[in-house]
Amino acid sequence: MPEASVPAAFERWERPAPPIGRRDIGLSVVVGILAIVLLELVRRLGALETVGADPWVQRAATLAVAALLVARRRHPLVVAGLAAAHMFVVGVTMPLVMAQMSLQVVYFVAFFSATAWARDRAAAAIVCTGIVLVMALWIAWNFAYGSGVEDIVDANQGAPTGGGVATAAILITVIINVLYFGGAIQLGRVTWRAARARAVLAHQAETIADQSSRLRTQAVVDERLRIARELHDVVGHHIAGVGLHAGAARRLVRTDPVAAAEAMATVESSATDAVAQLRGLLGALRMPDGDGDTGRVDETGRTNVTSDTNEGQLEPGKQPDRSPGPALADLPALLDQVRDRLDVELTTASEPPGALEDVPPAVGAALYRVVQESLTNVRRHSTADSARVALRCVRHGSSPHVEVEVTDSGRPRNGTSGSGLGQLGIRERVAGLGGTVDIGPRVTGGYRVRVRIPLAGSRS
Repeated sequence: MPEASVPAAFERWERPAPPIGRRDIGLSVVVGILAIVLLELVRRLGALETVGADPWVQRAATLAVAALLVARRRHPLVVAGLAAAHMFVVGVTMPLVMAQMSLQVVYFVAFFSATAWARDRAAAAIVCTGIVLVMALWIAWNFAYGSGVEDIVDANQGAPTGGGVATAAILITVIINVLYFGGAIQLGRVTWRAARARAVLAHQAETIADQSSRLRTQAVVDERLRIARELHDVVGHHIAGVGLHAGAARRLVRTDPVAAAEAMATVESSATDAVAQLRGLLGALRMPDGDGDTGRVDETGRTNVTSDTNEGQLEPGKQPDRSPGPALADLPALLDQVRDRLDVELTTASEPPGALEDVPPAVGAALYRVVQESLTNVRRHSTADSARVALRCVRHGSSPHVEVEVTDSGRPRNGTSGSGLGQLGIRERVAGLGGTVDIGPRVTGGYRVRVRIPLAGSRS
């Protein structure tokens, strides 16, 4: 991850130090066993005959450096310093042992860990710089006053001699050590940056999840406020009507029993409708952390920025709108409003004929809002130039219901993904009426929003 893209909170990020566990101990044991095996194989070949130290000292030195790997992640700088000291001491006293491949791998891992796991980056830079300088001085001293060149010449008997041999030997040694130490340090830096990048992504994912949770909670709260307003506007007039007709029936019960009975029948009908609507609206007032569907964004990414949660917010200087809410009869006017940019076809079906006219106001208002949101989605998030709205009502049978389906044949428009609050509003509104929602792409292409609301209080 580029430095410029790292949030300010992670500029001085410290990589967490894991505790020493079985993984570290196991790695140290395996490396130690392999190092001893390789050391004895080399001894069998006679390559260690010139080493003056006792074989048990050689084995102890090999196991000691392998044991450093146990703490390479918990104490990386200490391990790197001890590995450098071990490399120097063994290199001076037993150079053929230090040159074994197994020990070179262990030294490399120790120097790599210094930059990959160090919590203090300044201290890591100082330690690594110190190690490189000490090793460079050691190599320079070995070539200037030691037997470094002679050893290389002796190891390549029969090769051309002269000043070019010394130069070649020095260049080869310098290049190998630059690649060795530079590779270990640079690989450690890359690993550390990758760990920091993962930490940044995890932090961002946690932040996004927290913000999404707050948005969902806010959407539910706003929906509750909207439903409270509908309780006042849609249900309130039923209660007021009940009071008026009950008072009239009380006054007419002795003088005009027939008129009193008609007034009481109206009271009964209004009370039944009011109770049904109260149950439906209050059903949506569930807890924000309930088990209901929260309206996730579907896999196509087509969501709606527009949301019902802003309904009822007044502009400065305007009075609250006390007019009746929208109904199914207002659908033709709604479709006329969108036909300037979208060709919309409306089809209706009812059983028995005329059943759509008796749909409860709350259900009609919900269906109106569903069509409104769906057409807004088509206009904003789809390439479709036409849509179809199908409205069906069934009063007969064991499950009377009313259903609306909005479909289009377009494709998702690039760069128009919204927040998902529009679909969330649809799901919350329909759930409050005990209905079901099916939102998603069609197999044949396009998109579909299908809502079905039961008519529990209807008569078949």
